Amino acid sequence: MTEDRGRPTDRATTQEAEDLVVLLDDEGRPCGTAARDTVHGADTPLHLAFSLHVLDEVGRTLLTRRALDKRTWPGVWTNSCCGHPRPGEDLADAVRRRTHEELGLEVGQVELVLPDFAYRAVDASGVVEHEQCPVFVASVASGTPLDPDPREVCETAWVPWADVVSTARRAPVLLSPWATQQWHRLPQDWAELPGGAR
Repeated sequence: MTEDRGRPTDRATTQEAEDLVVLLDDEGRPCGTAARDTVHGADTPLHLAFSLHVLDEVGRTLLTRRALDKRTWPGVWTNSCCGHPRPGEDLADAVRRRTHEELGLEVGQVELVLPDFAYRAVDASGVVEHEQCPVFVASVASGTPLDPDPREVCETAWVPWADVVSTARRAPVLLSPWATQQWHRLPQDWAELPGGAR
């Protein structure tokens, strides 16, 4: 299919929609969209994102190390998966989609645990993250295979939940700022999380 009178093709329209993030006003209401590749800078507007913590049945959480060529916080350890929902996309569907894209991991039920989490952080390069970022938890069986996208993730590790919470409180610089803030608000005991007690 070719462009007709300046209109993009259906495929181009789909790709553009997939690369848009949802902008939010000061009250957290959608107020527009912006291209994902251009929205993050020195004056990043508030936009919608999400974070996911994947748990297994023995009390561990999946940590990921951001790829070394990521624009912000390269090589930093963080929670299992983060991303941006597309305009009109259900948040839980976005979590499942992005977890599959980044980690090759299928998660079924996802539980919303911090619906009002938001943060603003500035990377050493001066790039700002400014997100309303609801936090989810999902459970998978121990030993579930992963297939990380090397453009996103350079390393993974299953770590006891209590150890991660302790690290976030005692040595927060070792982890991404958003994940550290989340672990300060999440239960210290893995069994208190949805799916943690089986």
